[in-house]
Amino acid sequence: MRAYTLTSPDGPDGLTLRDLPDPTPGAHEVSLEVRAISLNPVDFKTGRGKALYGSLQTQENLILGWDVSGLVREVGADVTAFRPGDAVFGMVNFPGHGRAYATHVVAPAAHLAQKPEGISHAEAAAATLAALTAWQNLYELADVQAGQRVLVHAAGGGVGHFAVQLARERGAYVIGTSSGSKRDFVLELGADEHVDYEQQRFEDVLEPVDLVLDSLGPEHLLRSLQIVKPGGRLMTIAAGLSDTLQERAEWKTVALNHHLVKSNGEQMAAIAARLADGRLRAHVSQTYSFEQLPSALRELEGGKAQGKIVVEV
Repeated sequence: MRAYTLTSPDGPDGLTLRDLPDPTPGAHEVSLEVRAISLNPVDFKTGRGKALYGSLQTQENLILGWDVSGLVREVGADVTAFRPGDAVFGMVNFPGHGRAYATHVVAPAAHLAQKPEGISHAEAAAATLAALTAWQNLYELADVQAGQRVLVHAAGGGVGHFAVQLARERGAYVIGTSSGSKRDFVLELGADEHVDYEQQRFEDVLEPVDLVLDSLGPEHLLRSLQIVKPGGRLMTIAAGLSDTLQERAEWKTVALNHHLVKSNGEQMAAIAARLADGRLRAHVSQTYSFEQLPSALRELEGGKAQGKIVVEV
């Protein structure tokens, strides 16, 4: 197989395309011929020596990436859910060693789901880590209910554009923040209200909300806390919770969550069902070839992507 190994923590410049032996699946695993790879901020953060780099740097061949869609090539002895030739997708081995920046990937069968027939491999790969992150925060942890006011920061990005749709499906009143250039996109996803962060401070113009999903970091958490109702919830996927934030949230009786997404094939199957019937859609803004993967990662690192960036293999 061909794979990009991270030879130094220098982001895209640290990636080297190499020929490596094809991986062999264990008893509970499948091997995939990869058709599409989705990129996430955790990729470039790990590539620059942050995020998961500390736990992965001792790997002989450190291969970034976790989001894949492809065809089953071989199944392990104990795998019954999939057969060779099946089209599957998922976020594999997160937060471990995903090894997705490759033409072939071995993954636990329990991390995968059947790809819907009407969805491309690029769209399927896009609806993995980002969609699972939104799902686990909004459905599993917060259990969003109809009528609740939900504020999604970076609503035009990877996690954000799935969060808007999932909250809307539950009947929540959804507010999305983004740049003005993504306003129409955010509203088309189902948001009821939009705030252009370049023109307004959201805490100055919004009524109190029941839930905030943040992906931007400490400053936004402190600002967001100002508009969460007592008894509400403030959730982040971007940063830890400072002592100051925890003290202020406790005083206001606001629940705090910092959740790291985990691979889950059952939830992937629920996402697949929504992709199949149109309740959920993955927006792929740009596609790159496998040979252009470092350039795709640089584009993502620029922070302006709408929806998802995908590499087609």
